[in-house]
Amino acid sequence: MPALENIMWALFGLASALFLGIYDIFKKQSVNDNAVMPVLFFSTVASSLLFTPFIVISFKSPELLTNTGLYVPKLTAAEHLQVLLKSAIVVSSWVLAFFALKHLPITIVAPIRATGPLWTLIGALIIFHERLNVYQWIGIAITLLFFYLFSTAGKLEGINFKRNKWIYFIVAGTLLGACSGLYDKFILQRIDRVAVQAWFSVYQVVILLPFVLLNEKIRKRKNIHFQWRWTIPLIGLFLVIADYLYFYALSNEDALISVISALRRGSVLVAFVVGGVLFKEQNLKKKGAYLVGILTGILLITLGTVL
Repeated sequence: MPALENIMWALFGLASALFLGIYDIFKKQSVNDNAVMPVLFFSTVASSLLFTPFIVISFKSPELLTNTGLYVPKLTAAEHLQVLLKSAIVVSSWVLAFFALKHLPITIVAPIRATGPLWTLIGALIIFHERLNVYQWIGIAITLLFFYLFSTAGKLEGINFKRNKWIYFIVAGTLLGACSGLYDKFILQRIDRVAVQAWFSVYQVVILLPFVLLNEKIRKRKNIHFQWRWTIPLIGLFLVIADYLYFYALSNEDALISVISALRRGSVLVAFVVGGVLFKEQNLKKKGAYLVGILTGILLITLGTVL
């Protein structure tokens, strides 16, 4: 069995899943019967405010943050453009996902969102030539199978997957999320992970601002109300924690993006358990049975990582 430091990236991937699951709950609580774009914008502002002080201190007095894990090194113009591209991909994914989450049950959205590892796996095998062991292949296959079964559960709730536009929104958002995961693997081997996360938090606000201002005119014309909720800034906080753990895992040279992506999607467990109870959603027994399969797959993936 390899030393603990050789599997820390997998453990950080699992920890990221926990915080990501809570993040999904806060998203659903925030967008229910609420205007979507203001929720998305103010949650990203909260993320940006968390990192802005570290960017300033790193520039003014770098010695204060050296060796703390929060130092933000300077980036070249080319590196800033790479982070800006990541921000554009992620923001596009978020916009689609937030609108879908408002109109669909969280116990449907979360599992569909969790099919991201399928597309990430295909990309990782083609682009990064990753090689998985037997346990990991079986674990990923089982996990993705039950993710698919989970997604079909919507038929029991009157959701027509072929005609419901919000299903297309979440599928498109998931594909963009998978693209972001592959791109993360690329840039995090070249750019400091803290710098990526810090500047990403700033650029997402810059990208969103013009769209939010445009949406405000549409929102007022359609009389769509926005209500401030305490869960909105918590979206940003828990995303920052989840991404910090995720970027740390990916920055390890031994990390496999396909495995980390599958582990991270274990957040569906948190979204199901808490979301199902909190929002009183339907067909929990059937979905709960599918969760057993998901958990089995995740355990096999983890087992394959440590063997």
